[in-house]
Amino acid sequence: MRTMTYSQALYEAMCEEMARDPNVILIGEDVGVFGGVWGVSGDMLQRFGADRVRDTPISEAGIVGAGLGAAMMGMRPIVEIMFGDFLPDAGDQLVNQVAKARYMSGGKAKVALTIRVATGAPGSAAQHSQSPEGWFMNVPGLKIAVPATPADAKGLLKTAIRGEDPVLFFEHKMLYATKGEVPEGEDFLVPFGKASIARVGDRATVIAIGGMLPKVLEAAKVLAGQGIEVEVVDPRTLVPLDKGTILASVRKTGRVVIVHEAHKRLGPGAEIAAMIAEEGIGWLDSPIVRVAARNTPLPYSPDLEAFVLPGVDDIVDATQRLVNYAW
Repeated sequence: MRTMTYSQALYEAMCEEMARDPNVILIGEDVGVFGGVWGVSGDMLQRFGADRVRDTPISEAGIVGAGLGAAMMGMRPIVEIMFGDFLPDAGDQLVNQVAKARYMSGGKAKVALTIRVATGAPGSAAQHSQSPEGWFMNVPGLKIAVPATPADAKGLLKTAIRGEDPVLFFEHKMLYATKGEVPEGEDFLVPFGKASIARVGDRATVIAIGGMLPKVLEAAKVLAGQGIEVEVVDPRTLVPLDKGTILASVRKTGRVVIVHEAHKRLGPGAEIAAMIAEEGIGWLDSPIVRVAARNTPLPYSPDLEAFVLPGVDDIVDATQRLVNYAW
């Protein structure tokens, strides 16, 4: 199977869907002339023209609002938000309009809107490094994707574009250059609500969200060298969440570590931990542990940032404590 980067997989997904369906358009800051601030859209302006690849003013509310309007008129817009930290600027559009339009219209208004969001650290300080996916898990009507591999980036993005509901599609900035195998074919789709088992094990379940998957897999290798084989679960989407796969793994291992880059307090791990406690507490041999960013704004200093963000050593230490835990 061919290998490509995460960024190339996203580009291919968008190009295939735009070639397949003339109603698919791309709008956002610098997506056209400059090929996207992260370089994902590349030459799409030259390939599909200015009517379908449109640069916008610096107004997240305006960008998302334009995407919503286009979706309600039958288009399938892809909106790019260059930093997840800027989503609050479109807060009313997202929470009170995009998420509710289909519900409030009795299903008559379809909102086939995909909002691609660059998220996560490093090196961009307090206002450009956050992982806000957990903020929107509380909003009914929004689907949330957190692909961690090039194959999932392509397959989930194509599924989002072809769907009838709005999707927040979070792309961790440190994943853009990562490489992996990606199936060919314009009909390669990855379903929402279906988690992936990235590594099989039986001593503990480690749930890795988005950009944390590479760190968790690295930690799993370290732990394996110590005789601790962990099962790594990649949810792939947070809404809908594949509870079945998560609970089946928990039932097998009896221990759970949840790893995400978002802040620990009320991050996505809090909802997953609550679900496990409600539906699978009888299978647990130890408390649920979350490994996440400390509850402080993200610093610019590399040393301080490394202190705030979860690292491989943090994952290894948490799992070791869990395996050795006794009630």
